[in-house]
Amino acid sequence: MSKRLIGLTGGIATGKTTVTNYLASVYNLPILDADIYAREAVSLGSPTLGVIAQRYGEQILLPDGSLNRQKLGEIIFNSEDERNWVENLIHPDVRDRFLKAIAQSSSQTLVLVVPLLFEAGMTDLVTEIWVVHCSQEQQLQRLIQRNHLNREQARARINSQLSIEEKVAHADVVLDNSSTLEVLLKQVDVARKTTSRD
Repeated sequence: MSKRLIGLTGGIATGKTTVTNYLASVYNLPILDADIYAREAVSLGSPTLGVIAQRYGEQILLPDGSLNRQKLGEIIFNSEDERNWVENLIHPDVRDRFLKAIAQSSSQTLVLVVPLLFEAGMTDLVTEIWVVHCSQEQQLQRLIQRNHLNREQARARINSQLSIEEKVAHADVVLDNSSTLEVLLKQVDVARKTTSRD
């Protein structure tokens, strides 16, 4: 039997973590997280971090030699070229980590949390795509609150991703997080019971 590989994505601050935590705690599903793999890819002493430091200089590192994420964020969210360069450097590493984790897992159902599932060209890794979305104003407010950003900074981060409308258009399951938590989780329950497109 082939594995059910759920690709969970959506816009920034739309509620992916809420859905992920629910799937992990209620259904005991293994979670593979692209953000964690991306952090590992640029960990202290990694070749990838060395390449980034070569491009941007010592200012991109913290005193202990690890990546200054805030500094990198300022660069990549204000320049599409730089963002593409960094993503093209990190994504192959993240993909390799996913492939290894999928191969090693004995579970029949896995959840791959990939914020840039479409942008990174990783849709081929999954058997179905779940997109979490909410209204743009809700997304903006949640991001401002969560990351302590101003409106302009929050909008730049939202605009750096593929539009939520495009993501929804390519989804097998759409989870609407514009209402209450209870309403969202009921949608997750229904999606969990449905079979994948494969």
